[in-house]
Amino acid sequence: MYESRFPEVDMAVMIQVKSIGEMCAYVSLLEYNNIEGMILLSELSRRRIRSINSLIKVGRIEPVMVLHVDEEKGYVNLSKRRVSEEDVQICEDRYNKSKLVHSIMRHVAETMEIDLEDLYIHVGWPLYRKYGHAFEAFKLVVNDPDSILDSLTREVKEAGPDGVEVTKVVAALTEEVKDSLVRNIRRRMTPQPLKIRADVEMKCFEFDGVIHIKAAMRKAEAAGNQDCPVKIKLVAPPAYVLITQTLDKEQGISVLTKAIAACTEEIELHKGKLTVKEAPRAVSEREDILLAERMAKLSEANEEREGDDDSEEEEDTGMGDVDLDKQQEL
Repeated sequence: MYESRFPEVDMAVMIQVKSIGEMCAYVSLLEYNNIEGMILLSELSRRRIRSINSLIKVGRIEPVMVLHVDEEKGYVNLSKRRVSEEDVQICEDRYNKSKLVHSIMRHVAETMEIDLEDLYIHVGWPLYRKYGHAFEAFKLVVNDPDSILDSLTREVKEAGPDGVEVTKVVAALTEEVKDSLVRNIRRRMTPQPLKIRADVEMKCFEFDGVIHIKAAMRKAEAAGNQDCPVKIKLVAPPAYVLITQTLDKEQGISVLTKAIAACTEEIELHKGKLTVKEAPRAVSEREDILLAERMAKLSEANEEREGDDDSEEEEDTGMGDVDLDKQQEL
């Protein structure tokens, strides 16, 4: 993934455990071409080890700290117990970004039938050097590919008219490879809008209470903007949901919070009450499906069934066609 063949000392790296011996565990460094590393059992935990299996398992992927690098032998000594929570977060964030970049680069190399390492040499690693991480460059490529990719070059040696070899500087990517790369980056990295939702209960028992609730709902929707439009839907009285979609999670939460405040202010003017059951938060597709199913069930329960209109008539004629005169004669 990276230009350097080995990690730096005191750097957190992502590893996968391959085997566990009597004195150490053998791992592969996922970000560095799966080179082998070793974790002494004494470097697994700061506490007394009661069970090795509770600390490390074959196949597990996790961040560890680099203690020593032997580039000649291609070996790396690692430690699990020296990794802080901050190191873990930084390592996981970097690894996830690098994994996405590598996936895009590999797919382009395979589909265009070019060498992956050559693509890294002329595209990936220069972007790492310039932007700190190729992921940051790829984010810019989504909207402005030319300014990012056209600046990349490579040297090509050609024979001149007089037979002397000449070095020329040309674009790092052909138009075909560039189009494939941009297409893959846009497909994988175009941000998807998040759905932000809040669940509330709203009541108003004053005269024209329904009208006041509708006015409060309009106030909530007016708190939205072009980037974060707010919608409020009835689930089943007195339950309502406020929903918005946005690329910025924090902005979406902030807009829904303001919408709830505006709704609360309006309904309280008419002696109503709004209670927040679930604060604004990003919801998953599964939660969205569950809400839709709940609303569908409630809607179905409220629908009129065949025979509902005849219930009163059936009560009035429940004795059937009885001849009262004959009953009296009897």
